[in-house]
Amino acid sequence: MELKEPDLNELYESCFYDVYHYLLYFTNSHTDAEDLTQETFIKVFKSYNRFEHRSSINTWILSIARRTAVDHYRKRKIISVLPEIIAGLEKSNRWNPDKELERMDDWQTLQKSLSTLKPDFRNVVILRGLKEYSVKETAEILSWKESKVKVYFHRAIKHLKKQLSKSNEGVVILHEKKRG
Repeated sequence: MELKEPDLNELYESCFYDVYHYLLYFTNSHTDAEDLTQETFIKVFKSYNRFEHRSSINTWILSIARRTAVDHYRKRKIISVLPEIIAGLEKSNRWNPDKELERMDDWQTLQKSLSTLKPDFRNVVILRGLKEYSVKETAEILSWKESKVKVYFHRAIKHLKKQLSKSNEGVVILHEKKRG
């Protein structure tokens, strides 16, 4: 069954923000996240006919985004990326300079901490801790067993807490949230 043009638009609209935010956390770059989001959806549109409906469409698309990000990461051989300041991200209607600076500091701290993680740890923290996917959904996206998701998430959070305590950042970035 071939997907029709309006359905492609709906698919893009419904999954864009999840894919973009995942890639933004992963790459630490607004520009790279945009490029990889576009690349992800090109792959999705080209391979939609092979989607086997064993998982949700969102899970399938995020698994494509993950592979696209990892490929990008490997190509550039990035070990650590300095965070970009993203001033327009999630701005409220009433601009408050103090709140904006605090939010930007939190964002920079989060990005700096994420950039110290190895890619597998970074993936699981983004999906479980930031995007709040369930263990099962995360396992499907990463093509892992659920036990690996739990172990890697625990280790990654431990690493992040150690990192934050060393830098004396008083920011609580992640809590081990439970979802569905």
